[in-house]
Amino acid sequence: MDSLEWKNKNKKYLFETQKFLDLVDNIENEQLRKEIIYQFIQCDRVLTQLAEKMIENNH
Repeated sequence: MDSLEWKNKNKKYLFETQKFLDLVDNIENEQLRKEIIYQFIQCDRVLTQLAEKMIENNH
């Protein structure tokens, strides 16, 4: 399954991701901002993998 397909169609996911990025954009410390975004991406990757496994197991 294409992980971007179901993510890009989920309006709640897109809204919350944009809200997170908007908030992070206000962090003045560039290094901290980069670390937070990196950690978000890592967390998102793990959650995406888990969700895709669950979707596969239900089909």
